[in-house]
Amino acid sequence: MKRIYKLLILSFTLLSMGCEKSLDLSPKDQLSDASFWNQSSDFMLAANDFYFGLSEAPQYIDRNSDLAFGLGPDPVSNGSYQPAETSELWDNSYERIRAANYLLQKAEESELGGEIDRWVGEALFFRAYHYWNLVSTFGGVPKIDKVLDIDSEELHAPRASQAEIIDFILSDLDNAAALLPAQTDLTEDELGRVTRGAALALKARAALYMGTWATYHEGAGAETYIQAAIDAAEAVISSGTYALYDEKGADSYKYFFILEGDDSKEVILARRYYLTVAEHNWTRELWFNQMIPTKSLADMYLCTDGLPTTISDRFEGHDRFESEFQNRDPRMQMTFVIPGSQIVSEGGNWQTIYPGFTGTNATRTGYMLRKFLDETVDAATFRGHYDLKEFRYGEVLLILAEALFERDAEISDEDLDRTINLLRARVNMPPLTNAHVTTHGLDMRTEIRRERTVELAFEGFRRDDLRRWKTAETELPKAIRGVKFTGTEYAERYPQGSSQLQLDSDGFVVAEPAGRRQFLPKHYLDPLPLQEIQLSGGVLEQNVGW
Repeated sequence: MKRIYKLLILSFTLLSMGCEKSLDLSPKDQLSDASFWNQSSDFMLAANDFYFGLSEAPQYIDRNSDLAFGLGPDPVSNGSYQPAETSELWDNSYERIRAANYLLQKAEESELGGEIDRWVGEALFFRAYHYWNLVSTFGGVPKIDKVLDIDSEELHAPRASQAEIIDFILSDLDNAAALLPAQTDLTEDELGRVTRGAALALKARAALYMGTWATYHEGAGAETYIQAAIDAAEAVISSGTYALYDEKGADSYKYFFILEGDDSKEVILARRYYLTVAEHNWTRELWFNQMIPTKSLADMYLCTDGLPTTISDRFEGHDRFESEFQNRDPRMQMTFVIPGSQIVSEGGNWQTIYPGFTGTNATRTGYMLRKFLDETVDAATFRGHYDLKEFRYGEVLLILAEALFERDAEISDEDLDRTINLLRARVNMPPLTNAHVTTHGLDMRTEIRRERTVELAFEGFRRDDLRRWKTAETELPKAIRGVKFTGTEYAERYPQGSSQLQLDSDGFVVAEPAGRRQFLPKHYLDPLPLQEIQLSGGVLEQNVGW
C-alpha cells in the first residue's frame, strides 16, 4: 500500500547517480546536466525528493503550548527561550525552497509543456508548504522565488511582510491546484503524492491563520482571507473525495492515527513510513512520556450531555483514578491512557497501566498519552511505521466551521451539521446546536474552538491557534497542572507523593508553577536566527522585542 517510499528511495539513488555522472560538466550542487531535465520522468525524479521535507514523527510540538508537557519545562511553552544563532527550520526551509525554485526554473526552460505540469504543481505546493512553516513561525521573511547564485542581489533581500508571504503562498497553491491530480486519480503506486486536495487544504489552513491573525491583531484584509479559507475548504468538501475514517466504529478516532488509518479517505497528505524502508520509534518514546497531557486539555472535554464539567451533572469528579474520564467525550479516553486500561508494551504484550509518579509509568502531570500509541509488535520493537497524517479531512471541517463563524459572527445549525457535528457523530457525542448554546449560556465561538482543540490535540496546532486568536497571553502564563492528588486514589497509591509533589491549593499536581511561565508580546512571533541578521549586513530586521 505504501509503495511511494520504495520509489522515493530508488529515485533519490538514481538522481544522485545522475549528478555523479556530470561532475565534470556542472557544479556539484546542481542537478542539471546534458542528460537530465530532458523528459518528464526526470522532473518526477526531482519532485520525489520534495517528500523528505514533510514533517517527521515524532514531533512533540504541542509541548510548546498549554496542552502538553514533557520530561521537564519547555522553553518555548514557558517563554524562557532566547534568539538562537541558527535555525534548522530556517535553513532547511530555504534549502527546500531553492530545490522547488530550481525545478520551476527548469520547467520554464523546458519544451516538454503539459507533460510536466504535475511536477510543476508539486514544486509549487512544496514551495508554499515551506514558506508556510516559515511565516507561521517568524512572520515576514525574505521572499525568494528564483534560483540564486553567489552574486544574486536577493541574497541580501529584506523581509517581505507577513501578508505578502501569505499572499505568495495562496497564489502558489491556486496554481498548484490547477495542475495537480485529484486523489481519486492516483494509482496505487502513487498513494501519498500531493494532490489538488492537499493544495486546497494548505490554502484553507494558511488563509484561516492570516484571516484570524488580522482580526485579532488589528491587521488588514481579514474578510478576504477568511473568505479564501471558506472557498478552499468548500472545494475540498464538495469534491466528494474525502470522508472521516469510520471503519472501526466508535473507536475510529483512536485507530485513525495509527496503522489502521493509513490510506483511509480522511488522509489528504501524510509523511509516509514503511516497514524496513522508513520507520520511526514514536510509540516507544510516548510510552516513556516524552509528551503527556495536562489538566488544561483534560478540562476541555465535554461530558456526554454536551456540557462542560463545570455545569454538567454527569461529571464524576476526581476521587477515583478513572472517575474524571467517565461520562466524557469519548475522544478523551482515546487521547489519554485511562488508569487501569491496557496498552501494548514491551514485546507486543498487553499491559495494564496506571500512570502515576514512580517507576516506568511516572509522569509529571499524572496523565499519559494514548493517542498515537500503536498496537503492533513492530512498534514495540523500534519499528513503528504508521504514517504521520499532516493534512486530514477532519481539520478541513473545523476550518470551515470556524471561518464561517468568523465571517458572519454566527453559524447555522445546517453548517454545524456538515462540519463539527460530523466529528461529534463519529464518537457518538450529541450535536452542537444554537439552541443548546443559548439554553445553557454557552458561547458559540468558545465551543467551536473547544472542538478544534480536542479533535486536533497533539497534532501541532495549539500554539499557532493561541497566537492567531491572541489568547496566548492569557493561556500560556497559567500553571501547568495535572491530576488531582489530595483526597483521591492517587494519594492512596503514592503515599509519599504529598511530600514529593508540588500541589496547588485545590490539591492538583503542579508540573510547572505560573511564576515560572510568561508570555510577552514579543512571543507572538519567534526571533529570526541571529546569524541570518548578521549575514544580511543588517538588512534583515529582528522581530519586535527580540
